[in-house]
Amino acid sequence: MRVALGVEYDGRPYCGWQSQADGQTVQDTMQAALSQIAGAPISVIAAGRTDTGVHALEQVIHFDTQADRPLTAWVRGANALLPDSIAVRWAHLVPEEFHARFSAHGRSYRYLLINRPVRPAIQAGKAGWFHTPLDLGAMQAAAQCLLGEHDFSAFRASQCQAKSPVKTLNKLDIYRSGEMLVFDVSANAFLHHMVRNLVGCLVYVGKGKYPPEWLAGVLESRERRLAAPTFSPDGLYLRRIQYDAKWGLPQNQD
Repeated sequence: MRVALGVEYDGRPYCGWQSQADGQTVQDTMQAALSQIAGAPISVIAAGRTDTGVHALEQVIHFDTQADRPLTAWVRGANALLPDSIAVRWAHLVPEEFHARFSAHGRSYRYLLINRPVRPAIQAGKAGWFHTPLDLGAMQAAAQCLLGEHDFSAFRASQCQAKSPVKTLNKLDIYRSGEMLVFDVSANAFLHHMVRNLVGCLVYVGKGKYPPEWLAGVLESRERRLAAPTFSPDGLYLRRIQYDAKWGLPQNQD
């Protein structure tokens, strides 16, 4: 049978999602816990890979197993075995044609950025930080050129393995809540480091290094060297994976 899980995690203790030889990844940790419950090796597939230090409010994974366990075992049992930095939120039986990655039709990220002169302590590692004032209106104006279908090569990491740089950005909302700037980004799919590179460019605009129209030129150039450096992973959260309602998954709502 095939089981889908909704998982949240603090990315700070891990070298990203993807399994590595040293086992210090979210995937390795999840597989170890689930294998104990199943009494046999479990291999999981995720909707998307997250980098070192990137968090997830709801990563979706699936795995196949012959173990006949109640759904509560995949939630409460896994959580009893997992470290405090990872928690399974829900479990759901899915048909074999469901695939956590390929059945998804959209993904949403949130970036939290503290904008004040002094670095954070309580939220260290959970939010990015920028010390000089940022012009919210300028960033909102710059973001408009990014909406829709574009070649996002200028915001793509050199090690990106995506077959195409063309993605459809459906949402890029930026708003302020006290000292916090919130970036909500949704697309059909994302390139490696795409969100962090977009945030870096928007911060360049916000601090006045470039005018809002500069970002349109960077997008059109398709040249990574013209964009801002990749921003810190600290404030990045995989927020939601979108699936068709036919799968019946208990997803977070935007």
